Amino acid sequence: MNEFYDFLSRGLESMEIDFTSAQLDQCHKYYQILLDWNRKMNLTAIVEEKEVALKHFLDSLMVFKFIPMKGQDHLIDIGTGAGFPGLPLKIFSPKMEVVLLDSLAKRCSFLTEVVRELGLKKVQVIHGRAEDYGRQEKYRERFTLVTARAVTSLPVLLEYCLPFSKIGGIFFALKGPDINEEIKKSMVGIDLLGGKIKDIKHYQLPISGDDRSLVVIEKIKETSNKYPRKAGTPEKHPLSR
Repeated sequence: MNEFYDFLSRGLESMEIDFTSAQLDQCHKYYQILLDWNRKMNLTAIVEEKEVALKHFLDSLMVFKFIPMKGQDHLIDIGTGAGFPGLPLKIFSPKMEVVLLDSLAKRCSFLTEVVRELGLKKVQVIHGRAEDYGRQEKYRERFTLVTARAVTSLPVLLEYCLPFSKIGGIFFALKGPDINEEIKKSMVGIDLLGGKIKDIKHYQLPISGDDRSLVVIEKIKETSNKYPRKAGTPEKHPLSR
């Protein structure tokens, strides 16, 4: 067994996540496609087997410990990049519908190949900006789960992500250990966009012990039609205190 399989299986066991050998194989194939494409374009600086298993796959899958996911969930991953956490969550929750949104066409081509090669169903890859798609009726307030990982600061993420969430839905941001200042700056935006902090989880990745945080925000009312503002505005002028 190579390091990727070893670290991924050990991590999943420690996280008490059920898995099959077929799911491990899918993750390993995903990793191989990632390495191949990474030679042609910058998808990730993390390429070693154990590091990818820990810092991409297991980091994404830690969400299962805190967010109950059901087969009928409809998830959108904003600024998905190389597909984390959206694709690992799909692999280990195969009945879930997933939309992967990214602003770079080449990354979307990579994601499309991964989805095809892994034989994943009910996965849509979209090339575009969150500010534009968050205003489209087909996507606005349609998702039970919205996620973002390593995209930008929380005050900016809120305007990208909360417009996609249904009332009663959950937006969860996977962040590093130092989240307190970002949360303080986000309180105005959370209120304006119709959200409420449901929970903040601080935890450690299995095996490595690296510190992480998960910010869980519930959608409690509709987002005003003022938001999201036009492309580029949330990054330049976040809704922050």
